[in-house]
Amino acid sequence: MSESKGFGRGFGLWTLAFLVVANMVGAGVFTTSGFTLQSLGSPRLVLLAWVVGGVIALAGAASYGQLIRAMPESGGEYVFLSRAVHPLVGFVAGWVSLIAGFTGAIAFAATALESYAMPANLRPAWLPANSVAVSAVIVGALFHGFKPRIGVIFQNTSVLLKLAMLAGFLAMAAVMLPVDQWQGGVIAIAASSASAERSVIVAFAAALVWISLSYSGFNAAVYIAEEAREIKQTVPKSLLLGTSIVVVLYLLLNFVFVYAPPSDRVAGKEDIAAAAAAWIGGHRLAVFVRVIISVALFTSVSSMMMAAPRVYRKMADDGMLPKFLANGGEAPRVAVAVQAGLAILFILISSLQGLLSYLGLTLSITAACSVACLFAPSIRRSPYLHPSTLPPTLYIVFTLGAAAIMTYGEPKQLVASVLTFLVGAMAYFITKWRQC
Repeated sequence: MSESKGFGRGFGLWTLAFLVVANMVGAGVFTTSGFTLQSLGSPRLVLLAWVVGGVIALAGAASYGQLIRAMPESGGEYVFLSRAVHPLVGFVAGWVSLIAGFTGAIAFAATALESYAMPANLRPAWLPANSVAVSAVIVGALFHGFKPRIGVIFQNTSVLLKLAMLAGFLAMAAVMLPVDQWQGGVIAIAASSASAERSVIVAFAAALVWISLSYSGFNAAVYIAEEAREIKQTVPKSLLLGTSIVVVLYLLLNFVFVYAPPSDRVAGKEDIAAAAAAWIGGHRLAVFVRVIISVALFTSVSSMMMAAPRVYRKMADDGMLPKFLANGGEAPRVAVAVQAGLAILFILISSLQGLLSYLGLTLSITAACSVACLFAPSIRRSPYLHPSTLPPTLYIVFTLGAAAIMTYGEPKQLVASVLTFLVGAMAYFITKWRQC
C-alpha cells in the first residue's frame, strides 16, 4: 500500500495534529462542565474528572497509534474491527461513525455554535432557529467537498487562530481577576451515607463519559491515514501531539470555568464558558468569548466534514455502502454531501443536552472495542506493533468501567446506544443479502 496519497506528498505532522485539535476542541469543553458541576457538586471533582479524562485520552491516542502501525489504512474503527475481528463488527463500527461519531457530533457542535454565536434572545425574529447551525455545516461541506486544498489551508489557519484566541482568554482571566477574588467554592452535597457516596461515584462515571466526548477527537488523523506522509510514523506522532496540546488547554480552561465564578452561577449552564467570562470581565469579555467559541466550534464542524466522508468512501470501496459514496476524485464529494444532509437532519430533530450522554456512551464503547483489537492474535503478530500493552489496557478498563457504572446508575442511557448497534447489524445483513 502506498504510504501517502492525496495532496502532493500527503498531509504532514502539523496538519494532522491540527486536525486532531480541531476535532477535540468542540462543543464538549464549552458545555460539559456546567452539567458536570451540577451533578458532582464540587469544582475539585470536576477538574479531577478532566485530569482522568485526559490520561484516558492520551492512552487512547497511543493505542490508536499502535493500531495504525499495524493497519495503515484510512477508515478508523471500521477498518480496525473489520480486519482484526469480522466485517460485521467493522460495519457496525462504521455505522456508529456514520450516526454518532460524525453525524451526531457535527450536529452537536453546530447546535452549540448557534447557542454561542446567536442565543435565542438575540436572534432576529425573521431568522429561523437552527439557521446558523445549518449554515456552518453547508460552508464546511463546500470547503472540503469542492475546494479541498483551500479547505486544508483554512483548517490549519483557523485552528491556529482558535488556539491564539483561547490563550488570549486565559491570559485575560489571569489579569482581570486577581487570585484572591476567585470564587469557586463547593456546592454542598451530602456524602456521609453509603448511598450518597454511591451516587457521587455514579455521577463521576457519568462525568467521565460526558468528558470522553470532548476528548473523542484524539483519533481524528486515523480516518485520513492514507493521505498522510509516512503513515506509520506521522499519524501516531500527530495523535499524541494533538492530544497533548488539547489536554493542557482543557485543564486550563476548566480551571477558569469552575473556579473563577461562584459555583451557583455556572452549575447546570450549557454556556458555562460565557457565564464564567461574564463574571470575570463583564459583558465585553463574554462577547469576546462567544466569538472565540464560535470560531472553535466552526473549526470542529469543518474538521469532521473533512474526516467523516473518508470513512464512507472506504466502506463504499469495500462494498459495505453504495458505490456512489466513493465518487468525487481527490475529495469524496458525494459522501460529503450525504454527510452534510444527515447532519442537518440531526440538527433539526435533536437537542444539545439530549445528544451529550448518547454520543459519549456510544463512542466510548466503539473506541474501546477498537483498541481491544490490539490483543487480537493477528494484530499481535504485526512487525509494526509496539509491544506495550499498558496504554490499551488502561484505555479499555477505564472507558468501559466508566460506561458500566454510568449505565448501572442510569440504565436508560444504554437504550439508544444498543439500538444504534442493532440497526447497524441489521443494515450489514441487508447489505450482504443484496450482494448475493
